[in-house]
Amino acid sequence: MFCHQHPYPPFLFSNTEKVIVGTLPPPRFSTGDLKPDDVNFCYGSRDGQLWPILDRIFDLKLSFEDTEEAVAHRKEFLRAHKLGICDIVETAYREKIDASDLGMQKVVLRDLVEILERYPSVHTLLFTGGNSKNGPEYFFRRHLKQYNVKLALIDSEVPRIHEFRLPKSDRLIRTVSLTAPSGAANRAVGSMSAYKRLKKEHPKINTVDFRVLQYRNHFL
Repeated sequence: MFCHQHPYPPFLFSNTEKVIVGTLPPPRFSTGDLKPDDVNFCYGSRDGQLWPILDRIFDLKLSFEDTEEAVAHRKEFLRAHKLGICDIVETAYREKIDASDLGMQKVVLRDLVEILERYPSVHTLLFTGGNSKNGPEYFFRRHLKQYNVKLALIDSEVPRIHEFRLPKSDRLIRTVSLTAPSGAANRAVGSMSAYKRLKKEHPKINTVDFRVLQYRNHFL
């Protein structure tokens, strides 16, 4: 089986306020077999939509190529907006070498609760996916069980919002389960009632436009 090791450590700093939480980048980021239009950083896959979405929200004029400048621009943006990244999965095993969340086995999670205790400015986790099996919220719920902590539902509309308190500091943390920024989630977006209503009013809107509107509310 292929051991899929997360290639990047958490990107966090002393004044981080919001943390983006996913699972694992595609295996080629762990093996170093990047494609020319990948970016060697978190969410840098040429097939991913997180950075294109943020590019539109913040008018970043990002480059999408395997260069140090592309990485530096993204890190500069994150620091300026007090955004961190800490994916929940440290390692997983795969029988088939692909980027499917469902294909992950023998998953080892990062101790995100302990990490959050070390960054007192963090107040929000932005999950790049919901509670479907092997998604970031799914794994985080499993992680919280180790601490006898549960998520409390605040808003059931997508993106669902929950809150919980850190066990040591008792600090309140909010979680937002965004629609996954991946092509695989496009079918799910197309079936959402909110998307259907918006599509009826604005026929030219697409699934990426819908995510831009959703993400803007929680990143700005």
